[in-house]
Amino acid sequence: MSAGKYRKEHNCLNCGSHVEKHYCSNCGQPNLELKESFWGFISHSIAHYFHFDNKFFQTLSPLLTKPGQVTLDYLAGKRARYINPVSMYIFVSIVYFLVVYSPKHVEKDSDHGEIEIENKKDQNVTDSVSKALKLSGMPKSIADRTTKSINHAVKKKAFIKLSFADQEKELSRLKSENVTLKSDSISDMLEEYNEIHVERNDSTYAAYLSRQKKLPVADQDSWYEKLIKKRAITIGEKSEVIQETLEHNRPKQYFLLMPLLAWFIMLNFRKNHIYYLDHLIFTIHGMMVYFIISIITEPIMKHVFGEHSVVSNIIEVGVTVYLFWYMFKALTVFYQRKTWSTIFKIFWILILYAVAFKLSELAMINLIYYVAT
Repeated sequence: MSAGKYRKEHNCLNCGSHVEKHYCSNCGQPNLELKESFWGFISHSIAHYFHFDNKFFQTLSPLLTKPGQVTLDYLAGKRARYINPVSMYIFVSIVYFLVVYSPKHVEKDSDHGEIEIENKKDQNVTDSVSKALKLSGMPKSIADRTTKSINHAVKKKAFIKLSFADQEKELSRLKSENVTLKSDSISDMLEEYNEIHVERNDSTYAAYLSRQKKLPVADQDSWYEKLIKKRAITIGEKSEVIQETLEHNRPKQYFLLMPLLAWFIMLNFRKNHIYYLDHLIFTIHGMMVYFIISIITEPIMKHVFGEHSVVSNIIEVGVTVYLFWYMFKALTVFYQRKTWSTIFKIFWILILYAVAFKLSELAMINLIYYVAT
């Protein structure tokens, strides 16, 4: 592939050595003219990024269709046709996190008007169920208990959605009603609603401390319980920020866990007696396949068919099957093991990686929490 016009002079502009043909034998720089057109500059830059001659796309096809073969070829010294694994991983991972990962914002609670409309809908459902049970000929005692249970669930749902002040008003009303009626059902409801109200009251650490001061000394939480409560409340208050920061740092998490995944693979295939770096290159190629498939399918599921549509679910199942097949085939080709032995090792590799992923995520959440507070 020609990347520009070659110079007639035979001195290397980079190191000053004599150039026999098109490339300097001392430093490897092409002996090209300095002046080039705008489009020549753009095409040269793109070609240089993809290691000339479209190595990226030459690597992509066998990587997706011939599991394990690219790694075998690369380690066997057949590298001229393939792009460097690390260079390709960096490019693919950048595209992956731009296309696939986007912070999810937590939806705010509905306003009071919307809650009232929903309460009316719930009440209509309760009335409809009550009428249906009566028409079905069900014994009155069973129908009444069923309707009462549904009605209780509807009221509890409505109470949870009330503001803190409205919850206090509702509790006061129930207490006054219970003084008159002295009903066990109202007493049970008061106890349940009071727990919900306390949880709402403790939505901020200041409110929690204020409530603690009103309690007798014997009933107050210990310093350790207060520390745990502070952490839980703060994480709840900053959950959106913590989640966004966590998603923003996913590339670092995947990158840091990749050497660990290679180590897990090495542990399971230690009888092959190959170097750790070979396992790592195999792992890099495998991670790239996961990224590339996600880059292709995720936008289709999100923006074309919808995240929870039937077609998206079918695509998701297909991707899962393909990735499992790819992992099985790649391990079989690269490590030359029998079918059931490979499946057993896949099982343990996935468990170890899942545990490492969860522990690293917890560590990241704690780190973000302490930075945020």
